[in-house]
Amino acid sequence: MANTAATGTTPAASTVTPAADVTPAEPAPHPRAHRHALLRLGLLAAVLAAAAASLLLWDPTAVLAAATGPWRMPIALAAYAFGTVAFLPRPALNAGMGLLFGSLWGVPLAVAGSALGAIVAFTLGRSLGRDALRPLVRGKVLIEIDRRLSEQGFRSVLLVRLFPGAPFQAGNFACAFSGVRFWPYLAATVLGVVPTTAAYVIAGASASSPGSPAFLISASVIAAMCVFSAVSLWRARSRRTT
Repeated sequence: MANTAATGTTPAASTVTPAADVTPAEPAPHPRAHRHALLRLGLLAAVLAAAAASLLLWDPTAVLAAATGPWRMPIALAAYAFGTVAFLPRPALNAGMGLLFGSLWGVPLAVAGSALGAIVAFTLGRSLGRDALRPLVRGKVLIEIDRRLSEQGFRSVLLVRLFPGAPFQAGNFACAFSGVRFWPYLAATVLGVVPTTAAYVIAGASASSPGSPAFLISASVIAAMCVFSAVSLWRARSRRTT
């Protein structure tokens, strides 16, 4: 014992944890900053609730039908984008664009409306909700989703948009709360919504002729996408339960 003390050596029985293995804990947010983040999150929830509740007071379809002249397309874009923020299902919005503008103009207008709605949702989520929700990301699944969106932004967002069963608004806010950059998010959104958008717009444009090739093909594509979504969700659920 005396020799050990004199030489300053450590007994063989004791172990020292290497400094490299110690993961420093994230500093706790300042209470005032945390309150401000929660207030912004509450404001985001209020804005979205107000947007959804406003649909009880006005009908986007009636607004589109009443729009005439050179303002018809800008009004359609604004109504479509607002509809996505207010949680209206995009298939219905796409079919409405097809009914009003046909396939030629309906598809680009619906894609542009999807992009505009995605920009609005991303801006709201990133500026109002991200600081409050990021510290709440827990669990392997949520951490992995956040990591993929942050590190493989374009590819991950593109896969989400191409998946027919993925709710559009949920994808918008998931991206806004993650670390994905804006331009990869927007580019992947525009590219990824084209297939599903085109199918529903063409179906809406040709709904008056249910026996036409355009309607039959678009309806078949929609049915195939629904089956693919259902099978994918069933397989994912089966993997989680096993």
